[in-house]
Amino acid sequence: MLPAPSTPTALPGPAPICGSAAPGLWIAPACSRNLAHVFRPAHSVDAPLILTLTLDAPAQAFFDELRQRHFPPERNYLHAHLTLFHHLPGAHLAELVQQLSVLAQHQPPLPLRVAGLQFLGRGVAYRLDGPAVEALHRELQRQWWEQLTPQDQQRRRPHVTIQNKVAPDVARALHEHLAAEFEPFGAQGIGLQLWAYRGGPWELLHSFPFAG
Repeated sequence: MLPAPSTPTALPGPAPICGSAAPGLWIAPACSRNLAHVFRPAHSVDAPLILTLTLDAPAQAFFDELRQRHFPPERNYLHAHLTLFHHLPGAHLAELVQQLSVLAQHQPPLPLRVAGLQFLGRGVAYRLDGPAVEALHRELQRQWWEQLTPQDQQRRRPHVTIQNKVAPDVARALHEHLAAEFEPFGAQGIGLQLWAYRGGPWELLHSFPFAG
């Protein structure tokens, strides 16, 4: 858990995305505006926050069905998800909500390509290609850098895990089976979701659907 500081400091930077960007990534018309200076309420949660990319309904249903079938039942208390950040500070919930709300109001859906299978050693994931998603992740990293854990400061390679924490031979067999019949297909990132992590099932705090 992350204890809230007595005097919360603002996360670096506002929601606007500045400079050049991958196709489909919103660029703010006024990059100099810092929303943290005009919106700084004390609302926070005493838990780390997780930020995920919302997938379109057909893609979500595809991954949910596979996760339901192959994830260990005693550990499967989440829907399939594409995580962007694993551990954002709960003390900055209000700033995060404001920044992400502004971003989502201007951000069109982000194109993705479900490109292949990924063997995780004790699980299996689907690898997704999405330059605009990676560009968005890099920009949010830049804005929040000093608040990020070492894990969240690393490059994010989009993927959706449908099996984990099983014996390596079980994971290898599933990987080979799914890879043999896999055909790439398109998907979209249609929003963001912010969750609180309290040691078990995640608690959904806010959804940010993209414009358009």
